[in-house]
Amino acid sequence: MDYNIVIADDHPLCRGALNQTVRKLYPDANISEAENLEDLVAQIGKNSNIDLILLDLAMPGVRGFSGLLYLRSQHPNIPISICSASEDSTTIRRALDFGASGFIPKSASMDIMTSAIHAIMMGEVWIPEDIDLNIVDKEELMIKRMSTLTPQQMRVLMMVSEGLLNKQIAFALNVSEATIKAHVSAILQKLNVESRTQAVIVANRLGVVQNSDIAS
Repeated sequence: MDYNIVIADDHPLCRGALNQTVRKLYPDANISEAENLEDLVAQIGKNSNIDLILLDLAMPGVRGFSGLLYLRSQHPNIPISICSASEDSTTIRRALDFGASGFIPKSASMDIMTSAIHAIMMGEVWIPEDIDLNIVDKEELMIKRMSTLTPQQMRVLMMVSEGLLNKQIAFALNVSEATIKAHVSAILQKLNVESRTQAVIVANRLGVVQNSDIAS
């Protein structure tokens, strides 16, 4: 069957390894590659009939789970599996909480990756066997709140975390400053916080954005 699979990772070697793995499993698959979120979104725009996205957690345009949340809310019907070097149980649990269909460690062998991709394509949720998801995540309520953000609100939150002012965000997104203020207000309400700073702190704590300066 001619599956359409997109590999999104900024490292050519990682893309090459995943491409080889997918090709071994599905020789006739249509495989495309993206090295940043903008490229990935553009590819989805050209072909929405995608059967699977293999998404890295760290590449240009993606900080933590921001890319997953954005794609999940924008394209809820496309299965997305995280393929990452961050392999701890908390990261894997949160990936699933944020809507991932699976989590494939980059350290996994080709045979394991092949089994994982096939399971996900068959509609299963795949994670490494040695991961215990019964550990209670203390941030579960905030994770649910974060998941309610719209794609545009997620983009605004990412830009706020970079220290950009409302007028700078408005210019970048080609909307009015009043629209950005409305988005920020909605973000604060949904996350149940009182300031931009608190919103960024929450996003950092959940891994939605990473290594960002705290907004003032």
